[in-house]
Amino acid sequence: MNQHSPTPGGTAALGTHTVAQVGYGAMQLERLHADRPAAVALLHRARELGVNHVDTAQFYGFGFVNEMIREAFGDSEDVVVVSKVGADPEPEGPVPLRFAQRPEELRASVEDNLRTLGRERIDVVNLRRPDTGPGLRAEGDQIVPLDDQLAVMTALRDEGKIGAIGMSSVTADVLRRALPAGIVCVQNAYSLVGRDDEDVLAVCAAEGIAWVPYFPLGGSFPGLPKVSEEATAVRIADELGATVSQIGLAWLLHHYPDTLLIPGTASVAHLEENTAAGSLVLDEAAMAALDAVESRSSDVRIG
Repeated sequence: MNQHSPTPGGTAALGTHTVAQVGYGAMQLERLHADRPAAVALLHRARELGVNHVDTAQFYGFGFVNEMIREAFGDSEDVVVVSKVGADPEPEGPVPLRFAQRPEELRASVEDNLRTLGRERIDVVNLRRPDTGPGLRAEGDQIVPLDDQLAVMTALRDEGKIGAIGMSSVTADVLRRALPAGIVCVQNAYSLVGRDDEDVLAVCAAEGIAWVPYFPLGGSFPGLPKVSEEATAVRIADELGATVSQIGLAWLLHHYPDTLLIPGTASVAHLEENTAAGSLVLDEAAMAALDAVESRSSDVRIG
């Protein structure tokens, strides 16, 4: 991928929107379920720091996270809200999530997101597929043809309920097949230590699609590599007076210029640390050392 040195407050395109390259992934906000004012205050602090891209889902906290975004931002157009469909909460299951891939389930999930977010339109909605990355795999009637899914997603866009379509956890082949629908972003598991999807990233680069890596610092699931355990990242962090997390995030921004980061946290201090990573410049020597880090597989099955 082409490398660049991000500037403080760097921006990139997300569909028709221009957003700060360091956004906020709201999944961990559910940890503040017992302290709603703290959850809203964290979102307000993110906005003060220049964050204007928030990633969410109805199944985060079973609607709680969306409700906090609604309370913090209302229907303000100053914050680009991105959600995802393709899974529903299942609190009593071995994994508190189940696939909801059928077209009628995708539509119902968009409606649920609209209701809890209090919006007439969601700026971008990602179709979360079961094709790759850590997590469950679809079975039975949850194995749904891509064309059937894109048909309902484009219908929802035509109806004005979603502004644009993204994809998540997809292979390069699936992404290529989806391109005629007008894909604006891709969310796949990807980090310094887990770079399985360079072929997907290459498609994004060729098509001008925003790259939105989830698990940008590795994963918390057993078997997933972590940037914090990578000696090269630790060394460079010490040399630059930065945290290892900041090195991992900065590498992603240098690796592909249309990267949008959505690190998640329930801590204001970590939020500020993550946002500051957007202004960290890695020189050629640091990038060469980080590029040489061994990539370990992130294709771990959960459940």
